[in-house]
This record gives sequence, structure tokens and C-alpha cells, in this order.
Amino acid sequence: MKNIKVLGTGCANCKTTLKLIEEVAAAKGVAVQLEKVEELKDIMSYGVMSTPGVVIDGTVVHAGGIPSREKIDGWLV
Repeated sequence: MKNIKVLGTGCANCKTTLKLIEEVAAAKGVAVQLEKVEELKDIMSYGVMSTPGVVIDGTVVHAGGIPSREKIDGWLV
């Protein structure tokens, strides 16, 4: 199971990113543990300066803007 954190203070792009990850994971049948990180100090601890950010198993894989479905699909291999 992949541990995925979406970093963001609650903006529309952050919510969309979280929803897209849920949808792609469900479509692929991949089990994920999703977590929303909204505290600014926690977001900064990952070195992410623009949100939404995505962290998978402790590694930042995306920052700034909504990732494409294809990009998310590649993360869930």
C-alpha cells in the first residue's frame, strides 16, 4: 500500500488533486493511504514552496498545479 500525502492549505487545486488520486487509484485497483497535510509548517518541512504538493512514501513527486491523470497513473505502478 502506498502512503500518499497531498500538501496544501485547502485550495481548490489541492482538493482536485486529492480527488484525482483517489479516482486513478480506484480505477487501477491500487490500495493507497491518502492523507491531507494542511499545516504550513508541515508542508514547508518537505521543501514544497508551491501547492498542491504530492508526497509518495516520503518522497516529493510533484509540486505546484494539478497533476495529470497520466502522471498520477505513473506514480501508482
